[in-house]
Amino acid sequence: MHKHTHNHCKVIMAYVDEDGSSGSGDDVTMLDGHNKRQSVTPGGSGRGKRSRKATGDAIVDAMLEIAAASKMRTAAIMKNEDQFSISKCIKVLDEMQDTLASMEDFDLELDNMELVAAAAGYYYYNSITRQPRHSSSPYGSSFMSEVLDGPDDGCREMFRMDKHVFHNLCGILRQRGMLRDTAGVMIEEQLAIFLNIIGHNERNRVIQERFQHSGETISRHFNNVLKAIKSLSREFLQPPPIATPPEILSSNRFYPYFKDCIGVIDAMHVPAHLPAKDQSRFRNKKGVLSQNVLAACTFDLQFIFIYPGWEGSAADSRVLRAVLDDPDQNFPIIPEGKYYIVDTGYSNLEGFIAPYPGVRYHLHEFRGANQLPRNPQELFNHRHSSLRNTIQVSFDVLKTRFPILKVAPQYGFHVQRDIVIAACVLHNYIRREGKDDWLFANVDGAAVAELPDIDDESDIQLASSIQDHMAFSLRESIMGAMWNDFINKWDQW
Repeated sequence: MHKHTHNHCKVIMAYVDEDGSSGSGDDVTMLDGHNKRQSVTPGGSGRGKRSRKATGDAIVDAMLEIAAASKMRTAAIMKNEDQFSISKCIKVLDEMQDTLASMEDFDLELDNMELVAAAAGYYYYNSITRQPRHSSSPYGSSFMSEVLDGPDDGCREMFRMDKHVFHNLCGILRQRGMLRDTAGVMIEEQLAIFLNIIGHNERNRVIQERFQHSGETISRHFNNVLKAIKSLSREFLQPPPIATPPEILSSNRFYPYFKDCIGVIDAMHVPAHLPAKDQSRFRNKKGVLSQNVLAACTFDLQFIFIYPGWEGSAADSRVLRAVLDDPDQNFPIIPEGKYYIVDTGYSNLEGFIAPYPGVRYHLHEFRGANQLPRNPQELFNHRHSSLRNTIQVSFDVLKTRFPILKVAPQYGFHVQRDIVIAACVLHNYIRREGKDDWLFANVDGAAVAELPDIDDESDIQLASSIQDHMAFSLRESIMGAMWNDFINKWDQW
């Protein structure tokens, strides 16, 4: 027990001694601060038994009084989650009172009574000294009503999505039985707890105060919602359409050159919280502990595939190769003739078109006096980089909506990994349901500042198979057609 609890138990037992023995010096067994019995002024055996019985009766009476007072106080606050409850103490005391007539087992009964007295004292001490953290569970419902019945901006700020998107998601989770309403927490509030945590990187204690629930309740619902959202990944992380994306089809800069491109692949580094023994493997090139997340997305900013959990020190090309070599990862099959574009951290392979190494590539390199491309490779790289920037925009929107991905959350690593998947599922869901979503509206059709790559080193690109030679030939043909049109038509570059 806590130090203060010991002291309080001493006070209780001293009170019983004075009341039961009337200062006669009879034998009274007391608990010291370590739950050890102390014998006080021994007397005759017969008189001792009678005195101990009187003491036992006094203990029962005193504990019942304390229990009754504590029970009245407890009725005004939340149910205490301690190991001992008032009802249990009363039940045991009542049972003991009925058996005190049997003097043969009286010593054992008295020992039990002392333990119950200590438990009741511990409970009573906590009830009179500890203020309830959560005074009323309806406060969480009031907070929900305030957000959902208030201005639209309030829902966007607190739950990171528009109201109709929030309600529709609750409907999916309820109808499919993925979450269930509980006596004190509806599905809407469960989802709100989860979104508040990942949407603001809030600690459990802050969420306790906001929703007026215990830490255990907050953690339980967070994990339940995380599991439910993650289970939607197969539905909301889908292979891209085979048809030429409209974002390419509508641009003279990209069509017809990239007509067979179906998406973009890149790595996203998410700060990670790890034990000391694992930190060296997860420290990336910038010296930050992170998990390397392989991601693929469409030009509509939706994620196709997410593979989190790799060490921050792992090379991007190694992660991609591991995914392609492992059928269990379920990377979407690339249709014949189609490909993804990848950045300088990857090799130019069949199904993956990388930029030309050793040539200007990043958009910021084309600013200033030397804006125009000086050769076919630079023209190809510039347009390739413009398309690849789509996934950087997706990363930016994702981390802006869910700032927990910008820091190292204090969870087990498997939970950190699942949070990435759940955030991407929600990202795609909002993209489909929230056509007027404010974060997507800020980037749709607008030039977005290029985000710096964490891996600026070009992968050595050597054709090692017939398929790789075909990938090099495809890149050459795209570059040639693009340069020819640029020189002869002075097309927009």
